[in-house]
This record gives sequence, structure tokens and C-alpha cells, in this order.
Amino acid sequence: MVITLFRSRLTQQAGDDYTAMSGEMLERAKTYPGFVAMKSFKAEDGERLTVVWWENDELQAAWRQDERHREAQRKGRERWYHYYHIEVANVLRESQFVRKT
Repeated sequence: MVITLFRSRLTQQAGDDYTAMSGEMLERAKTYPGFVAMKSFKAEDGERLTVVWWENDELQAAWRQDERHREAQRKGRERWYHYYHIEVANVLRESQFVRKT
């Protein structure tokens, strides 16, 4: 399992066009082989964190090269983000608990 951590802060220019592109990217990513899940969070200071799970690095790499995704990246650098920081990590261990209802 590979996890992508995408930390960012939006500019004031990130309006409806950003929201639409963000939704499109999620729906598009879901169609890619190896996509597992995505969750987004926003901190009190405005920083955002998106966590994306992929089955492996090769399948995640295919998403990085998606033409529409690259267009979204370009627009993000041009107007939507003050900054972003991406980290990609391999899961070394996994454990879970689920309460029976």
C-alpha cells in the first residue's frame, strides 16, 4: 500500500473553478486501477491535508501522469495554491479494530 499526503494552502482565487476541478479529480482518480480511498481535512489555520491510498507505487505513478490531472496541477500552481507539499510513503504495517454492533 502507498499513501500520498498532499498538504496545501489555497489562495483567494481558489473559488468555484477549484471546487469543480477538485471534484472532477476525485471522480477521475476513482476510475484508476489501484485507487483505494481518499480523505481530506482542513486545519483551523487553513492548511489542508488530503490523504490518498493506492495499492502500489506503479499504479499511483499512472495517476501522476494522467493528462487531466497534470492540467489541474498546472492550474493549481498558477492560481489556486499558496503552496503545496507532497509526501509519498509505503505502509510498513497495518492494524485495525472494528466494534461489532
